[in-house]
Formats: sequence, structure tokens, C-alpha cells
Amino acid sequence: MSTDLLTEQTVVSYLIEKGVISATDQAEVEVLTGGVSNVVLAITTKDKKLVLKQALAELKVAEKWEADQRRAIVEANAIALFHKLSPDQVPNLVFLDPERFILILDRVPVGSTVWKSDLLDGVINPDVAAVLGTTLAKWHNFGESDKEARLQFMEDSLFEQLRIDPFYRFVAAKNELLKPVIGKLIKELEGDKTTIVHGDFSPKNIMVGMDDQVYILDFEVTHVGNPIFDLAFLLAHLLCKKFRTDEPLEDKLLSAAAERFISAYEEIRPIAPSLCLHTALIALARVEGKSPVNYLDSSKQSALVSYTKDILGKGDQISIVDLFKRSNG
Repeated sequence: MSTDLLTEQTVVSYLIEKGVISATDQAEVEVLTGGVSNVVLAITTKDKKLVLKQALAELKVAEKWEADQRRAIVEANAIALFHKLSPDQVPNLVFLDPERFILILDRVPVGSTVWKSDLLDGVINPDVAAVLGTTLAKWHNFGESDKEARLQFMEDSLFEQLRIDPFYRFVAAKNELLKPVIGKLIKELEGDKTTIVHGDFSPKNIMVGMDDQVYILDFEVTHVGNPIFDLAFLLAHLLCKKFRTDEPLEDKLLSAAAERFISAYEEIRPIAPSLCLHTALIALARVEGKSPVNYLDSSKQSALVSYTKDILGKGDQISIVDLFKRSNG
């Protein structure tokens, strides 16, 4: 079994060998950046626009972080499933090479922007968050009702490697006083196997087209577990960006995005009261965990750490509206 990594120089011959493109195609290759867990290459021919992902055995972060490359197979299965459920929001799976942990999917329309970049640039559309809330609730309802679909994603060691360890256990090891509350949150995640969870529901994995169409990507941490994680993971990113900004309008729009996301979700599914604690912990992990955000200066980091540790220390199960409102100071 070969796990050699593809490059700009080798990918075209690989695609021809696998029959994804023909030898007569004039293929252009572009290295796509931003991810820490995959080789990501865009391939363009006259009639195809594709993205190839190959899973890395060790993630590109400061702390040592190994991860099972089988997550590429998990992702391929999830893309196939969620494309059927939401064909306008999830690109089509074109090809899977389970031996080299490579998957290929249709590229979202050129000109689409990464929602994370939009948020950091002050382009904050709460309507995007509302679409995400509705879509996620529908996915969670489907996963809960379809036992056969859940069977594909029952093995959750990837979730332990990529989420519980770096975002929960790693932070607990640094904060003795928070170990009891973090331990309870871990038990809540590990004890709930009710639906299919995306596992990386983050602004960096969401793209917005020029027509405001919303696209959802990166399903490699998909597993059967507790749906609260998807909600908290997205909200934590919004909270981090709220602490980053000094612009009152951006602050207001980020709070509105969080509220729209939650209210759209709640129209379809109920939310557990511990959501605020999971959100606070994941936001804290974005400073003290294995994968810190790179857009908070030291003063903003200190403010976020102080706020989230206070929430976690008190164990207050407040609403998300209050969580974002109180962060104004």
C-alpha cells in the first residue's frame, strides 16, 4: 500500500492512470492552501473543475498531532450521503482511492469565498448563518431517524483524535480547576450516539457563492455522536471573531449571526442547555488547545481566555444569546 503524497508535478499522471481525466486533457493544477490535514489540489480541464484531497498522517500544527488517514474514506462516504440530502450545498464525490487516502470532488463555483475570510473581512451576513442552522438541523434529524445511514459512521476514533483530545482533554490537562466540568462535557459527547455529526462545522469549511449560495465542505470527522458538538464548534468560531473585532457593527452582526443560526436550528430540533459550556470550552481551546486561531492578538486572547474560563468555572448553562451578549463586557 502506497501513501506517497501527490504534488503539482505528479497529480496529472495519477489522474490519467485512474481514468479521472484523459491523456489528451490540458490539465491545469493549483495548490490550494489553508488546510492543516490534507494535500489539497485543484485540477481544471476544459470540461472539469475538480478538487483532490489526500489525507496527511500528521497535521501541520505546532503541537504534535497524528491522525488516522482513514478519515479520507469516512469523508468520501459522508460526501456521498450529504450530497444526496443537499445536492445544492454539498459537492458531488467523483472518485475515491482508499489505498492512498485520496478523494476527488467537484469544485464549488469559482468566485465563491470562504466564510471565515468573509467574517474576518467584516462581510458578515446573518442569513448565511440561518441557512446553516436549518441545514444542520435537517441533517441531524435525518441521522437520528435513519439507522442504516448511521451504520457507516459508527467508528468514532477519529473524533477522539481530531476533536476530543485536542479541544477537550488537552485543555483540561492545562487547567486543573476546569477538569471536573470538562470531564462532564466529554462524558456528554461520548455518551450520546444518536445522530450523524459533521464534526468540523466551521466557517473555514463553508463557502458562499456570488449568488449567496451556501456550500458545506470537509466531512472527514463525520461520526455518530452528539449533535451539540456541531453547534458549539460553529458558535465558538463566531465567539472568537467577536472578541477579535473592535468595530461595533461587526460585533452586532456576529451576535446576530449566532442568534440566527440557533433560532433556525431550534425551529426544527431542540438544543441541550449545555451548549453554552461546550461553546465556551471550544473557544478557549482556540487559544490553549492544539489548533489555536491565528487572528487574536495577546490582549484579545487574554480577554477570551478570562471570559470562557469564568463561564466554565461557574458552570452556568446560559443561553447562546446571553453568552454572546455578556461577552461585550
